[in-house]
Amino acid sequence: MNKNNYLFTSESVSEGHPDKVCDRISDMVVDSFLSKDPFSRVACETLTTTNKVVLAGEIRAPEIKKEELIQKVRNCIKDIGYDQDGFSWKETTNIESHLHSQSSDIAMGVDSKDNKDEGAGDQGIMFGYACNETEELMPAPIHYSHKILRLMAEDRKKGSLIGIEPDSKSQVTMKYENGIPTKVTSVVISTQHSKDLNQEQVRGLIYPYIKKSIPEKLLKELKDKEVYINPTGQFIIGGPDGDTGLTGRKIIVDTYGGAAPHGGGAFSGKDPTKVDRSAAYVARYLAKNVVAAGVSNKCLIQLAYAIGVSKPLSIYVKLEEKDEEKNEDLKIKIEKNFDLSPRGIRELLGLNKSIYEATSAYGHFGRNPTNKGEFSWEKTDKTSIFKM
Repeated sequence: MNKNNYLFTSESVSEGHPDKVCDRISDMVVDSFLSKDPFSRVACETLTTTNKVVLAGEIRAPEIKKEELIQKVRNCIKDIGYDQDGFSWKETTNIESHLHSQSSDIAMGVDSKDNKDEGAGDQGIMFGYACNETEELMPAPIHYSHKILRLMAEDRKKGSLIGIEPDSKSQVTMKYENGIPTKVTSVVISTQHSKDLNQEQVRGLIYPYIKKSIPEKLLKELKDKEVYINPTGQFIIGGPDGDTGLTGRKIIVDTYGGAAPHGGGAFSGKDPTKVDRSAAYVARYLAKNVVAAGVSNKCLIQLAYAIGVSKPLSIYVKLEEKDEEKNEDLKIKIEKNFDLSPRGIRELLGLNKSIYEATSAYGHFGRNPTNKGEFSWEKTDKTSIFKM
């Protein structure tokens, strides 16, 4: 087979998936402290299991009373839609907070002092990617996987998708010909449901969301037997009651569905001094502006940092075309026009705001910027810098 002809699959998980419940809570904690002080330092991990939520991590920020934070956790759970015997926003679920002060050693490396600029909150490598497979400049399989679950969740919360519960997963496989996605070859959707629904009823409720989410031209050859809805049978016990959840376990869901590398660090629960988050956002911003400028159909950017050091140690650019001169030219433009220190990134993208809870489900990329500052890294306002 031609190396440009292949099948590629990406998955998404809903906001009710146990790990995504944790991401949502951790990002709520970040937003809560940033709303008190935009320069708060927060690293919050969350664990969920049957009727239990545990917060742990370090902060350097104005105090928020534990009772207030616990009530905000309950509000998150309620908004997601959990009020079940094994996991509920009500008092039947025990919530513990074990947040403590940030290590002075970490603070010393990150803080600006005298002539030293603010340093990165950790070492690591971060990737940004964009391609022209969708209007959002995202890989098609992950984009459509997200969309299926997002539309399901919207209707469930409006009350027009009755009997479907919060915990869901989706998976879309597409055929690529000459490197271009041409058709969907299979779809998998597993969703939690009430005990009142049988599997035929679940299939009838969920199947329309495939057609709502994916362009008709990509579904023309998809057969019913290639659509798997709850393939293991009933799915009544779900969410944290069915499986333990942890912050940061769905990093490929959060980014590009495996179509591009991931540096390893999770995003949720971290304030923007942590380059795991902020540098991944700015790398996406740069890559998206390169593709939006028409420079290439695909762009991958890697940034590398050392803890306590403000500037990136390296910038790597890779376009679809194997043109080293073009890659180097873009790298020089990035170095010349963008301050990629943690402070510079935050100022460029306006990251010192309580904007992170919205990112916790359905992907951090490929979303629409809002007037509150959410998803600012999705703007394509720097294309003039990259046009050749």
